[in-house]
Amino acid sequence: TNVAPDNFPLQRQVSKILEDRRKMAAGAAPVNCGFAETLAYASVLMEGYPVRLTGQDVGRGTFSHRHAVLHNQKEESVYIPLQHVSDDQAPFVIYDSLLSEEAVLAFEYGYATTMPRGLVVWEAQFGDFANGAQVVIDQFITSGEHKWSRLCGLTMLLPHGYEGQGPEHSSARLERFMQLCAEHNIQVCVPTTPAQVYHMLRRQVIRPLRKPLVVMSPKSLLRHKEAISTLEELAHGRFHNVLDETDDLDKSRVERVILCSGKVFYDLRAARRERGLDNIAILRLEQLYPFPEAELLQVLGAYTNLQDAVWCQEEPMNQGAWYASQHHMRRVIHRHKVDIYLRYLGREASAAPAAGYMALHLEQQEQFINEALGEMPWGS
Repeated sequence: TNVAPDNFPLQRQVSKILEDRRKMAAGAAPVNCGFAETLAYASVLMEGYPVRLTGQDVGRGTFSHRHAVLHNQKEESVYIPLQHVSDDQAPFVIYDSLLSEEAVLAFEYGYATTMPRGLVVWEAQFGDFANGAQVVIDQFITSGEHKWSRLCGLTMLLPHGYEGQGPEHSSARLERFMQLCAEHNIQVCVPTTPAQVYHMLRRQVIRPLRKPLVVMSPKSLLRHKEAISTLEELAHGRFHNVLDETDDLDKSRVERVILCSGKVFYDLRAARRERGLDNIAILRLEQLYPFPEAELLQVLGAYTNLQDAVWCQEEPMNQGAWYASQHHMRRVIHRHKVDIYLRYLGREASAAPAAGYMALHLEQQEQFINEALGEMPWGS
């Protein structure tokens, strides 16, 4: 997929991206998130499911990761590879929409309710931009099934991650969605690998369940050297609500488990590897709602000598998943080992979503990572 005709002149950097994707498709390079997403769309199109994508910059992708629409560099024409996967594929449509999140998201909600067999996706340019459509989220997306028995399989991609870009470009306001979760009304996912992105999107349209999917989608992980997957993981895997430790640790020697979601996993793992620690495991919650209690308990079962458990998040304490999810995590940990009390580690409560300048952002991150990997609270 994503191959232009021979006589279609492309911009130099776009040509490099497509060449890299050819290598990924051939198994000569690991798969990244942009390719995995595109491959997910191509695969469901081949299986007869129409795909519709809208948002302020979805053709290129805000972070230059998608390039689903290719632009001719010599004349005003475009080529959309996902419309040319096969002769008998389902329709694929993609629109760069105007800067009115409320109007566009409301339209896409209505569209998704009337297209049960399709994958309808709205992407915010940054997750924060969904703020302008909060009335649609509150009044329709999260409550429409309860109020009117109207099923909707709309997918919202909300780029989320703390890279020091300030209050308006960091948070997709995860805490708001978590507060609205009840009666299995929506799904809230935070995928951290290309394979997870691939299987999450496929799962949304293929399985016989129509619930809105809210995705805290990757930003810096789109280009992170360790946020990669293999073609085998795409071909034979599935979406995992919980991801276990990745490094070859002796689980019987692990004393602390860190629970987390999203990009902070890679920051924590890099710091742990740098310090050579082998008694701390890092588990990822890739789906926060419905909360995967049974799966988390199963993963924890291998850690037979656990003494300490922490939840670590990038977001300030009054934001993110902490307040809405801590009771789920505590219940699972209590069932695993009755005398362990889950602790919070992360940024202190804040009125703003993120720090306003890079130095403070880095200082805050260093502090909570040091605490997460530091001495036991009662000493060594």
